[in-house]
Amino acid sequence: MPVWRWLVDSAGAVLLLILLYGVLLVVRRRVLSRHGGTFELSVRLAARGKPAQAGRGWVLGLGRYDNSSLQWFRIFSPSARPKLRWTRVELHYISRRDPVDNESFALYDGHVIVECRTPQGNVELAMSPSALTGFQSWLEAAPPGTTRRH
Repeated sequence: MPVWRWLVDSAGAVLLLILLYGVLLVVRRRVLSRHGGTFELSVRLAARGKPAQAGRGWVLGLGRYDNSSLQWFRIFSPSARPKLRWTRVELHYISRRDPVDNESFALYDGHVIVECRTPQGNVELAMSPSALTGFQSWLEAAPPGTTRRH
């Protein structure tokens, strides 16, 4: 078989894999949003031992509310399991701010940055203003009998 046919077959196989990966991501997003409560949510993942730099460390993803926790899924991961999870009683809203410098390029358009306190340390989340309203309501709407530590 000539070399050019190997190259064409290889290119076709690579394109097929890319197409299948894209279909997998679409199906995964539909499955995740089937139960409602999903929204675009980015998280700043800081390198260990290094302070966060403006515009660096942001990873795009999806957030989903699940009873008493907020789950975060990477947008380009085929995994159906959340990469991060925060429980409602351990997550405390601190402040919000608009993106600065390169952050506006790293995040979805129109998103605001929210700083929250967790037992593991502070975490920065980016979401739309309407998702922030829902997030604050979800934080305050703990079921009866649940105690929040402030």
